[in-house]
Amino acid sequence: MLSRRVVPLVLLALSFGRRPVTGQTPLQPPPIIPYGLPITIENAKLAGAAAVAEAHSHGWAMAIAIVDPAGLLVYFEKMTDTQNASVELSMEKARTSALFRRPTRVFQDALAAGGDNLRVLGLTGAMPNAGGIPIVVNGKLIGAIGVSGGSVDQDAQVAQSGVAAVK
Repeated sequence: MLSRRVVPLVLLALSFGRRPVTGQTPLQPPPIIPYGLPITIENAKLAGAAAVAEAHSHGWAMAIAIVDPAGLLVYFEKMTDTQNASVELSMEKARTSALFRRPTRVFQDALAAGGDNLRVLGLTGAMPNAGGIPIVVNGKLIGAIGVSGGSVDQDAQVAQSGVAAVK
């Protein structure tokens, strides 16, 4: 049972999601990136190796997942001492990025802006944490990479290294 002091605070907190926030940018539709042929295992391994090298150079233990445009796993690597929760998180970041054709940071930033952007919480399969980035080659989406194990900025940095290796 909520106390009389807690109920107004809960109602106040809920009302913030309904008000426009100054400077708020609503979640925009992704640019139209056509789907290409799925990432090859060779390119997935290149992306994975570059991501592992970046993580290793900083002493970060991470899980790295590479998926095809449909969000299906093509390659996965879990570095020694990576927390177990990062396995599923990396796959979910990669899947989100591939299916929505945008970096997962977009969802994270939308939630941070609040207001109408809180609808992101209702999107099936949307992981709102940075670390998932589409892999686009010759203007076509061939897959995505998802990284988990560090801060969201560390995850995104390692993911970007994997993407850069394929381009």
